[in-house]
Amino acid sequence: MCESIESLDRSLFLFLNGIHTDWMDPIMQSISSKTFWIPLYLLIFFFIQRKFGWKNLGWFALGVALVILFCDQISSTILKPYFGRYRPCNNLDIKALVHTVNGGCGSGYSFVSGHATNFFGLSIFAARFFKHTYAHVLFFCWATTIAYSRIYLGLHYPADLFCGACLGFCLGTGLYLLNRWAVLKTDGKYGLDESRKR
Repeated sequence: MCESIESLDRSLFLFLNGIHTDWMDPIMQSISSKTFWIPLYLLIFFFIQRKFGWKNLGWFALGVALVILFCDQISSTILKPYFGRYRPCNNLDIKALVHTVNGGCGSGYSFVSGHATNFFGLSIFAARFFKHTYAHVLFFCWATTIAYSRIYLGLHYPADLFCGACLGFCLGTGLYLLNRWAVLKTDGKYGLDESRKR
């Protein structure tokens, strides 16, 4: 059973990774870079501060920090060393078939994807914070695009990303609920909810 799943995962990776063009290489490399999205983070923080005030921005920032901390530590510090799955670009069985950009592969292990865990965790946390349907769609598309870039660059299998996304979803949701509980416990109301009623 496990061998069949592994074989399917590898075949799907090779198919998706094989869809590439020269002009997409630098785009996917940029999309996969965490620093590339700094302007978006600043825009989100600016929007929350303008719409909901400094107190809500503080709670949001605290929640974001906790999401990143938990997602990164669980995926990279605990799960990757435990499973010890090599990245596709370091897998000797398929290495010659893997498309990479500028020879980039990186060290470390593959399962689960830290990028998928972090960005899906941030996405679900931010989307729940905003509570608008369009926010859920936009944040999901954002995280999915980043996840796909990891396959394009030859760094992760689809299963790495799927499981990372599920982990991120659970952590992001849990930390959002914890964040909301903390605000209700200290203020007696949830600031974003109250702001939307006015």
